[in-house]
This record gives sequence, C-alpha cells and structure tokens, in this order.
Amino acid sequence: MSSAPSVVGVIGGGRMGAGIAQTFAAAGSSVTVVESDDAAAAAALDRVATGLKRAAERGRLAEPVEHVLLRVEIAQSVDDLPPDTDLVVEAVPEDAALKTRILARAERRVSETAVLASNTSSLSVTDLACALTRPGRFLGMHFFNPVPASELIEIVVAPDTRADTVKAALAWTRSLDKKDVVVKDSPGFASSRLGVALGLEAIRMVEEGVAQAEAIDDAMRLGYKHPMGPLRLTDLVGLDVRLAIAEHLYATLGERFAPPRLLREKVALGELGRKTGQGFYTWL
Repeated sequence: MSSAPSVVGVIGGGRMGAGIAQTFAAAGSSVTVVESDDAAAAAALDRVATGLKRAAERGRLAEPVEHVLLRVEIAQSVDDLPPDTDLVVEAVPEDAALKTRILARAERRVSETAVLASNTSSLSVTDLACALTRPGRFLGMHFFNPVPASELIEIVVAPDTRADTVKAALAWTRSLDKKDVVVKDSPGFASSRLGVALGLEAIRMVEEGVAQAEAIDDAMRLGYKHPMGPLRLTDLVGLDVRLAIAEHLYATLGERFAPPRLLREKVALGELGRKTGQGFYTWL
C-alpha cells in the first residue's frame, strides 16, 4: 500500500473537515486542523476524538485512540500550518470567495512542492485555481460524508493540474483504503451532478403528492439496490447544502436543476435534516 502524506493540513473543522482529519491521522499522518477561534477549534478536536472512539468501538482503528490523537494539532490561523506540509485540504463552506482567499493564503505558507486540494462538492476547481500562483499543484479531492466510513474520493482535475499532482492524490487516496474516480472539472463533477438530479426529482415527487418520502426511498433502496434513498441522503447531507449545490448547477447547467419550491421552503423554515432534527424525516 502507498504511504499517506506525512504532514497534512485541513482547513475547516466541521463535520467534513473533522472526518478528513480523523481519516488521515488514523492512516499515520500528522494533521493540523485550522479553525477560526477557540470554541470552533475545541469543537473540531471533539469531533475528531468522537469519530476515533466510534471507529475503535467498531474495530476499525489499528491503534489506541489516544495514540492517534497525539498526531492531531489544532490551529487558529492558516499561517500556523507546518511549512513542511505535504497536502492541504480546504474544507470550508461552499463559498467561492472564501475558498479562494483561504487557498491563496495557504499556498503562501507551505512549500512549492505541497499539493493543495479543495473538498468542494460542486464549485469550479478551475475557477478556484485562478487564485493560485502554482495551479499545477492544485486539484479537487471531494470526500464523502461520513468521511471515515465512505469508500470514495472523487479526484477533480482542472486544465492546469499537473500529472504528478494527480498521481500523488491517487496514491494518498489508496493509502486511506479508499477508491477513486477521476473526473474532469465540470459543474457538479460526476457525483454531485447525478446525485442532486436524483434528489431534486425525489423532492418534486413529494411536493406533487406522488408518494411519501419513505415510499420513494424504499423504491430506490429495494428496487435499485441503493444503500439509502435520495431523501434520507438529502437529510444526511443537509437540505441547505443540497440547495446551495442545486442553485450552482441551476446557474451553470440550466432549468433541469431548478430547486423545487418544497426544498426552498424547508430550508427557510430551518428544517435542514439530521443536523436540526427535522428534514424529510424526523431525527429527534
């Protein structure tokens, strides 16, 4: 098996960032998680620790939790990333201006040989690369939620991404015992474009009274062998996240990705899925 990168920086310690940090730390990397303040930093470390404890309980951790946690550091500035960082994964919210600002700052901090990656699920990797002086060292590494349990990393290649950058990303993906798909940068890549199309149509079916959410999900789970239905998955991803991706695809690919009225209404009501306790299902 290929070796995981020795030193990894993860910018953003939310659910996705913490999962990415946990996965690299468990594979042997030293990981620095960057968060914005004391409270966010403490919450990020708690997410990593909780995830490691769950992995240990399921027999999926090769070392004691406390040993892995020793490889995780928390910082409150991109400027605190170790200068010998091999890989930086940006995992902040889907805001292009925020991402480009953070990536440019991270590039100035790490060495010229470091690879920078965005965990974006829909934004243009080509556009994000415009903020960088070394776009050849940049690509998309789209992790899936929950990161430790998910098998897939989608590698998104922009026109300027160098072949050796892709090769390094593929080796790191395999070092995490995950599988890769390599796609050309395009709106929604492969996974989000197809996943959102299915999810939006399922929401329209609920809106039109075709069937209840559970029935629609069961149809896809039992009839097509999906591990879970599109509406339960929407609850897990977050209705606000799904709406933001749909808005981007609507703007770039047209009417077929127009967000349904029901999705907008639920987001406006704060019914965002599992994280708020209510979405298409009740999670309380």
